[in-house]
Amino acid sequence: MPKSKRDRPVTLSKTKKKGREHKECIVNGIREAVDRYSSVYVFSFENMRNIKFKEFRQQFRHNGKFFLGSNKVMQVALGRSASDEVRSGIYKVSKLLRGDTGLLVTDMPKEEVESLFNAYEDSDYSRTGSIAVETVELKEGPLEQFTHEMEPLLRKLEMPVRLNKGTVELVADFVVCEEGKPLSPKSAHILRLLRMKMATFRLNLLCRWSPSDFELYREDLSDVETS
Repeated sequence: MPKSKRDRPVTLSKTKKKGREHKECIVNGIREAVDRYSSVYVFSFENMRNIKFKEFRQQFRHNGKFFLGSNKVMQVALGRSASDEVRSGIYKVSKLLRGDTGLLVTDMPKEEVESLFNAYEDSDYSRTGSIAVETVELKEGPLEQFTHEMEPLLRKLEMPVRLNKGTVELVADFVVCEEGKPLSPKSAHILRLLRMKMATFRLNLLCRWSPSDFELYREDLSDVETS
């Protein structure tokens, strides 16, 4: 009887940071999920928000598992090449685990998975270091959205303001942020005060693997099938 690919020893010496025991736990968890469920998806994410992602995961709580963390450890779990893959053809999945990506292993029908991912999008406030998606400039004059108690805070945020008969007033035009440039801590704070949500948390499917086929969701990833 041929020896199962899943019984091969795993070398984790090249993965860093977390302890060996924790890495082995992740590897075993992924391999058990691949054995249990029928499909494996790789997805990328933008502007990750943990609370929002936790809510999204609930939709798969009865028929799937998500894995996020070290891409290298997840690659080891699946196999990085045809010679060490745990299931036939699944090493192609490993090649897409780069950057901000994760794994979903599930029995949910393909159409339902695609529908849930394609429909999901959630706006949130941008964080320090995020790239501004538009230029925000406040014009000289009253800032009626702010109460007079906020004037000291706005000054601390380096906005040129003063109180005029109890109304916060901008004494000169003020650029909060510029499109294409990273947000400073003060810019991010001001945008929050203005209730301007520039960040969009998205989840994008990259590929799907099953024992019978492998499918890519983006044409620019086609080199994976030939490498």
